Amino acid sequence: MEQRSILWLLDAVAGLDADLQKAFWDLFDVDVTVGELVLPDHMQKWVERYFGSAEAVLRQRIVKVTNRWTLDSTLFNELRARRPLEARIPVELADELARTAPDPFCEPEYNTPEDVFGRIRGRYVITASNIAKYDGLHGVIVFRDHDPLAFDEPLVREMVAVVRAWFEQARAVDSEAIYPLFMWNCLWKSGASIPHGHAQVSLTRRMHYGKVERERRAATAYWRETGRGYFDDLFRIHERLGLGRRVNGVRVYASLTPLKEKETVLLAAAFDEELARIMNRVVRCLVDDLNVTSFNLVAWLPPLGTTVEDWSQMPVVVRIVDRGDPLSRTSDFGAMELYAASVVASDPFRVAEALWRCLE
Repeated sequence: MEQRSILWLLDAVAGLDADLQKAFWDLFDVDVTVGELVLPDHMQKWVERYFGSAEAVLRQRIVKVTNRWTLDSTLFNELRARRPLEARIPVELADELARTAPDPFCEPEYNTPEDVFGRIRGRYVITASNIAKYDGLHGVIVFRDHDPLAFDEPLVREMVAVVRAWFEQARAVDSEAIYPLFMWNCLWKSGASIPHGHAQVSLTRRMHYGKVERERRAATAYWRETGRGYFDDLFRIHERLGLGRRVNGVRVYASLTPLKEKETVLLAAAFDEELARIMNRVVRCLVDDLNVTSFNLVAWLPPLGTTVEDWSQMPVVVRIVDRGDPLSRTSDFGAMELYAASVVASDPFRVAEALWRCLE
């Protein structure tokens, strides 16, 4: 495992059994290229300072991995992928968070609206209605603790239970809103407008949100064409490459086509307490061991009622991605990520190594 790298993915795939190699090529396309450049003499010292040697930049190995069914595509650059994964949370972040308190979520019963069916109260979280909604039913799960990185297993387990209760009560308001989504944006880089710890929930109508529906259609089409489960093959490939493991019935893997840095995926049969336990362990690992301070987490959940479309191939899917240093002005998303393909620095094999140390 420690010898493997995304830069040499083709070699790792060549070592798989024939049936898994077929499944890999059914699912993925891989292209390897070399980018070359000519360096002016006066840049030599600058390059040596930042990259170690001039030779390191003259020829750069680039690997592009594309999911043939969803068309998710990621570019890994040799210069970026060779960097070690840091495990350091900037000291300045704690000071910055302290300066943001109090905010409206510190006293949610006074400073946030409630849903038409009221609030759901727990020991660690309480619900509110989102004041600027992006769907008809859109709520907030407010953490009692202001520090968004101070979560633990009891909080995450309770949050999942409260989310399920919110879906049930919200659906009673609008029986046609049956497509649920759970989101957890942590700190500014993730799009969170308020630093106080919180997550969000919504229900939509007519069909699921576009990216969830795209994944469902891909899984259904894959089943029809190959006779095999899309998510089963996806996990089997990651598992055999050393990128995936089963943890108490939940399938966990470091993605070969991450949207951005350190993306980790969880596949589960239900959005329940066991998934909450593993979800907490994975996110705590990313925070405590891999320097993740701002992140996006989403749970793609199946419909709460009968639908015309087929959801039999779709498990509960949780995706977690690092959004970078919240104190940095540089954005991790640019035109490439928005309109072409993701450019990612972290090697999934190094991410997996750290995950397995945490989850053993």
